[in-house]
Amino acid sequence: METLRLQVGISDPRSLNRRSRRIKEFDSLKPLRKQSLFPSILRASFSSHSLTRLRYFHCVSKATDSHHNRHNHRHDHHHDDHHHHDHQASHQHQHQHHHDHHHQQQLHNHGGDAKLTRSQEAFLRFAEAVRWTDLANFLREHLELCCCSAALFLAAAACPYLLPKPVVKPLQHLFIIVGFPLVGVSASLDCLIDITGGKINIHVLMALAAFASVFMGNPLEGGLLLAMFNLAHIAEEYFTSRSKIDVKELKENYPDFALVLEVNSKTSPNFSDLYYKEVPVNNLEVGSYILVKAGESIPVDCEVFQGRSTITIEHLTGEVKPVERKVGDSIPGGARNLDGMMIVKAKKTWKESMLSRIMQLTEEAQLSKPKLQRWLDKFGEHYSKVVVVLSVAVAFLGPLVFKWPFISTPVCRGSVYRALGLMVAASPCALAVAPLAYATAISACARKGMLLKGGHVLDAIASCHTIAFDKTGTLTTGEFMCKAIEPIHGHMENGEKFASCCVPSCEKEALAVAAAMEKGTTHPIGRAVVDHSVGKDLPSFSVESFENLPGRGLFATLSTNEPRLGGCEPVKASLGSVEFITSLLNSEDESKKIMEAVSTSSFGSDFVHAALSVNKKVTLFHFEDKPRSGATDVILELQDQAKLHVIMLTGDHESSAWRVANAIGINEVYCNLKPEDKLSHVTSISKNTGGGLIMVGDGINDAPALAAANVGIVLAQRASAAAIAVADVMLLQDNISGVPFCIAKSRQTTSLVKQNVALALSSIFVASLTSVLGFLPLWLTVLLHEGGTLLVCLNSIRALNNPTWSWRQSLLDMVDKFKSIITFQMRHDTHPNTIQAAPL
Repeated sequence: METLRLQVGISDPRSLNRRSRRIKEFDSLKPLRKQSLFPSILRASFSSHSLTRLRYFHCVSKATDSHHNRHNHRHDHHHDDHHHHDHQASHQHQHQHHHDHHHQQQLHNHGGDAKLTRSQEAFLRFAEAVRWTDLANFLREHLELCCCSAALFLAAAACPYLLPKPVVKPLQHLFIIVGFPLVGVSASLDCLIDITGGKINIHVLMALAAFASVFMGNPLEGGLLLAMFNLAHIAEEYFTSRSKIDVKELKENYPDFALVLEVNSKTSPNFSDLYYKEVPVNNLEVGSYILVKAGESIPVDCEVFQGRSTITIEHLTGEVKPVERKVGDSIPGGARNLDGMMIVKAKKTWKESMLSRIMQLTEEAQLSKPKLQRWLDKFGEHYSKVVVVLSVAVAFLGPLVFKWPFISTPVCRGSVYRALGLMVAASPCALAVAPLAYATAISACARKGMLLKGGHVLDAIASCHTIAFDKTGTLTTGEFMCKAIEPIHGHMENGEKFASCCVPSCEKEALAVAAAMEKGTTHPIGRAVVDHSVGKDLPSFSVESFENLPGRGLFATLSTNEPRLGGCEPVKASLGSVEFITSLLNSEDESKKIMEAVSTSSFGSDFVHAALSVNKKVTLFHFEDKPRSGATDVILELQDQAKLHVIMLTGDHESSAWRVANAIGINEVYCNLKPEDKLSHVTSISKNTGGGLIMVGDGINDAPALAAANVGIVLAQRASAAAIAVADVMLLQDNISGVPFCIAKSRQTTSLVKQNVALALSSIFVASLTSVLGFLPLWLTVLLHEGGTLLVCLNSIRALNNPTWSWRQSLLDMVDKFKSIITFQMRHDTHPNTIQAAPL
């Protein structure tokens, strides 16, 4: 790997990641140059739906080869002119690898198995031998051919009304002969593949109905059936793609390579003279120094080492306003550097960075199936077989029971024709897309900076009646500030209480010991202690042994070399809540004295307290923590609009907890709770209230309660890895303003899913009934059936809209939007755009 040298002022502003992105964009546009007649998004939707499942059998070996080739290209990476060709080839292989895996997924979605039956293998060998597969793939990959087929069939249907009788039949036959193979070749191949595999699905039902119509002397209806079925599913795929967040867009926001600076152990990097090498993002190590230029993306979670710039994280958290970052500030991976040049230090590897977690959780959420969808998957296979049986029953029992003719006559439609209509109308297309609202809602939440771990989370949130908040770091800022240090017990010299018994003073010695114990901590109180000690002349202590009891406190044995502090004699100290310190004492009288001293403190009882015991001398630390801005509005909305029972669970003492609760409007508080106490409260509240419980925490000491709750919501920027693993919802923004949105979105989604199921069943029932009774022709039955499917898709897209708390509010919002559109149109018509020549 060649080392590059950068001198400020003459560097090329184009970075490798931007250049490689341009190569990918150029490659993706190549196929569109030949086929620019139709919109690219429709073309993508069409090919993603319709490329045959048999494509998988060709793609497995290609995907493997492309995977190895891509790694070989990246291994032989050089920074010369030849590199660009290798890099482009790597991206072409990567695109092919993604493309092939996409078709494997399509095979799975359509009910195909990766392992073929012997009959399928034999049929596919035959289809390949006669080039049937190649012709089917060619027809599917061209959207214009499908549209041309539909146009030909519609023209054939309109011929009797527009042309003289002598030319109607010949022209209809010509249109049918040309149009039917355009949709029939691929449909027949798909149908036979499924039948040889012992599967009956919507593709089989449609193909059987279409070809049965041809054999019955109605090729026009059969062709219209297939053409409209294909066009309807193209539209369905388009709306489905609209509803899901495009993970590919997120992937384009990070570079393939990072500019890693070569730094000697004796010197630190600076802008005057830099040496760097290009390292794949996946290979970045914690502690690496990375150069980030203007317009580039931050590869991993970093901390600014040198420089100052403005970044945007809108595509990650939904936060629109750009923010400034200076030395010492943290930047999440995937953030865009808008201006300036920075040297950043990697804090996490690629797999642990925010962008990687967002992509992983989003993909997992879209693949995770809610309860309704899992039931429909099991139900659909048996349902299709029942439809076939019922269709056969209608065909053979119709003439016996209802005296229908077996074959259609000019007077009455035959039982076979009615059976084909039932076969088409009763297929569960609309029912299968009913859970689409879940994916749409997950995408809507992701665009707002809220990641859900699947559609089942939306169902769980909608069923909850109680919501519990942790206090510190959730309802409050979590940025503690040490306001006072107060000796309260055991500080005596010559019988005089609270004299200067410590060196240099009781307050400084206590602060020095506490700062040594909390060094490197992530707890908010520990950070406040360390921050308060910075810049002060304190005695030096080193920790010899250390023990952490989560939710309680710390034990430590410390030593010091300063003779005035006792020389080499070890110092035993414990730091934690007042209750924790008093529990360590053997005397109840001493415990009572400490509790009395805390309650009668001259600093009052509104502060958050922590106690330090050093050789039986107890010192009280007073910390101030303010409620989050907007927390009052969130609690008010949850109580008044969402009608939820809001409670607070905290480990702080009673006075501090109620101070925050009264400030933001919470009426039920449980305080002095250890992590196991929070767990028991979450479990008991869920049982006693009869409804589910949502737990919202900052992810510090909250993992057990988050796991036990029906739904766990965590602030991702503060949370530990354990809390993120057990939480159901991650809030990427460091505030709780997204909680009401999640709850409203869950209720909106469950309502939309119920509407979808009702629409699907209604469309199936109406289409089936009218087809069996002979009221509608076959092609109109298809139109009614597919119309119901599209209606369900369109209803699911509504989950992208902002949710409301009631249908009345939704109706008022719709009326307001309609009024604004009419007003805008009237103004536009009243003041047409005119261009007048400027006066000379």
